[in-house]
Amino acid sequence: MPSRIIDLYRRHLGDGQGRVAAMLNTPLEAAAQGALLSTVDGREMLNCGGYGVFFVGAGHPTVLGAVRTQLERQALSTRVLLNEPAALAAQALTSVAPAGLSKVHFSCSGAEAVETAIKIARANGRNRLVSMANGYHGKTTGALSLTARALYQDPFRPLLPQVSHVPFGDLDALAAALGEDVCVVVEPVQSEGGVVVAPAGYLKAVRRLCDEHGSMLVLDEVMTGLGRLGTWWGADRDGIVPDILLAGKALSGGLVPVAATLATPQAFAPFDRDPYLHTSTFSAAPLAMAAVRATVEVIRDEGLVKRAGQIGERLLAGLTAITAAQIPHLVSEVRGAGLLIGVEFRSGHYAAEFLMDLLDNDVIVNHSMNAHPVIRLTPPAVLTPEQESRLLESFESACKALAAKFEAAA
Repeated sequence: MPSRIIDLYRRHLGDGQGRVAAMLNTPLEAAAQGALLSTVDGREMLNCGGYGVFFVGAGHPTVLGAVRTQLERQALSTRVLLNEPAALAAQALTSVAPAGLSKVHFSCSGAEAVETAIKIARANGRNRLVSMANGYHGKTTGALSLTARALYQDPFRPLLPQVSHVPFGDLDALAAALGEDVCVVVEPVQSEGGVVVAPAGYLKAVRRLCDEHGSMLVLDEVMTGLGRLGTWWGADRDGIVPDILLAGKALSGGLVPVAATLATPQAFAPFDRDPYLHTSTFSAAPLAMAAVRATVEVIRDEGLVKRAGQIGERLLAGLTAITAAQIPHLVSEVRGAGLLIGVEFRSGHYAAEFLMDLLDNDVIVNHSMNAHPVIRLTPPAVLTPEQESRLLESFESACKALAAKFEAAA
């Protein structure tokens, strides 16, 4: 990596980022297309990271074309008048959402979508929040209150009051925390928690318990929504409809920041009554709305939801077989759903070394912020058969490199 860029990072963007990049000699991104990323020194890397943003790949021509057209026409709106791209984007998104989620508030990040959900809950009298241990919902103040991780919370306390956390999958603990003043926030898969998939029927049982106790249910699908799991939504796996559903990450086709909070008309009623109760200057910006509409159309028209399920099934089987053959003493489990796959190592040290070994083999993945022994793969649904093979070959090479370093590990 050019020393000038590292120096600028350390001076202006954070000394820690620059220091780590220099120590690990990580490449510098230059361009991206589809599943591939190129670096300034000419390397071509397979992007299976990006925190789930690149579900349709980078620079998808349909999404890129829609954004370019909108950019030349109008990138931002006055917010005084209505804008057509927002209405069309909302129509497109709700058309593929679980039935009944017909209202939308657009924002610029997943954390903002979480904040919107918290305000909707409070506007409906649900002042107590319940989230799941090891869950992740963002790092703005309200979202951080739901993110049950002391490492991120402690420097910023006090956070929101009346927030509690129960074990993921523990229905008895959840039932004991519920009431008519409660809003439950849960992920279908705890992605940053180490790709922990909800037990079969768990979300349906959560929905039932919320109904029985008069509690509101928020499903955080910022990572899992829009086909990532091989279904349009994690909600579809259990056939439920939450009161509020959060979308983000893949929502703009990897082009511009955007997220969304979808809600039932009943939940959204306070915002319907007063349109100025919750606003944002960049909410529903025409440029982002063009990207949203095009992305939904691409996922639907190219059959990427089904494709994600098929590719994910093959990759999960392949990665499981490779780790079992090469490093069974270093890996605890390979798990996931669709194109959200986690590899859990027996220590965070092994995971960190393996992540770097994959980089050496030109594959980008992410670590899990709430589970350091787990590396996470979120490849795009436009992955070609050749790129699938390349991923598995690179993964096997990285396994062999790790085995050579820790061949005596028990």
